Amino acid sequence: MGVDFGDPHFDAGLEELGLLAQTAGYTVADRVSCKRRAPDPALFVGSGKADEIKMLVQSLGAAEVLFDQSLSPAQQRNLERHMGVPVNDRTLLILEIFAQRARSHEGKLQVELARLQYLSTRLVRRWSHLERQSGGIGMRGGPGETQIELDRRMIGESIKRTKERLEKVKKQRSTQRRQRERRDTFSISLVGYTNAGKSSLFNALVKARAYAADQLFATLDTTTRQLYLGEAGRSVSLSDTVGFIRDLPHGLVDAFAATLQEAADADLLLHVVDASNPSHPEQIASVMGVLKDIGADQVPQILLFNKLDAMDPANAPRLLIDAMELEGQSVSRIFVSAQTGVGLPELRAMLAERVLASKTTDAEPNGPEQLPESGEPVS
Repeated sequence: MGVDFGDPHFDAGLEELGLLAQTAGYTVADRVSCKRRAPDPALFVGSGKADEIKMLVQSLGAAEVLFDQSLSPAQQRNLERHMGVPVNDRTLLILEIFAQRARSHEGKLQVELARLQYLSTRLVRRWSHLERQSGGIGMRGGPGETQIELDRRMIGESIKRTKERLEKVKKQRSTQRRQRERRDTFSISLVGYTNAGKSSLFNALVKARAYAADQLFATLDTTTRQLYLGEAGRSVSLSDTVGFIRDLPHGLVDAFAATLQEAADADLLLHVVDASNPSHPEQIASVMGVLKDIGADQVPQILLFNKLDAMDPANAPRLLIDAMELEGQSVSRIFVSAQTGVGLPELRAMLAERVLASKTTDAEPNGPEQLPESGEPVS
């Protein structure tokens, strides 16, 4: 279910939500969309549309309703009562996928923290069967209030413990980064919209066996390998990070700060774009928004348009390497195909140039030595 509130990037076909649902293991029975000026405070879509969805659920035998937008706890509870089936939103769907895909200790901790933070706002729905009771001498509330308070306290304690454990992991990552800095390692991070082909590109460059599949969020845990660049005569550190997505829940951005910190601390970002996707301009904007949230928007970038082999021949580029304006600045762009290998030699040469240029900059951080009029060196 999707509601168009006038957003120019509204997905009328709900294609991305459908892909998310399939990735989480659902079978999509039908898709419904409508237009509204503003959300209905009680049912988000209004009573008429809610009745229509209810009839559709009954006729199709659907087991759940998924909304493309975030629902408030009260709206979620009201919709479930009205339709008689579980109702969830895009945020919970993404959390479910992350919980299924996380493999590392850090990834599991991050997903657990985001899930607990989301759940803490849903207690009004979880415990709606417990009614407040009153009456009797000295009684102000009943078991319903007691259970909600108890559950809220348990979730709060779990959030605190998970944050403490994540803090230890962040310190370990910080130590690893300092070790790489002492070794004078040039670090490169792959970033981009989910399913843009980052992991396939990572495997093609470093001959790794990172999991790659044609699905959303195939990779959640950061993987780092050494990439040797013959033109530069040295190796660099290449990291494959979690993919971004439109309307990524802020709780997930905060929870995944440790993983995404790899991008913020990188010397260079390879911003991978699915060149075959007609919506790639909106996807680039979404990625730039997340990069700003994590403080990585000032890190130098190369736009890497992947899936050249899947592009419409009519839109194929005349040159593999050119430049593109990104938020008011000219950024280098290169077209490649991780599947066929087209453009990968040119990409390696471009990376080697950046590495060599960084060594020159490090050698002369303050530019050429300035001499006073007397000719004596400045101390």
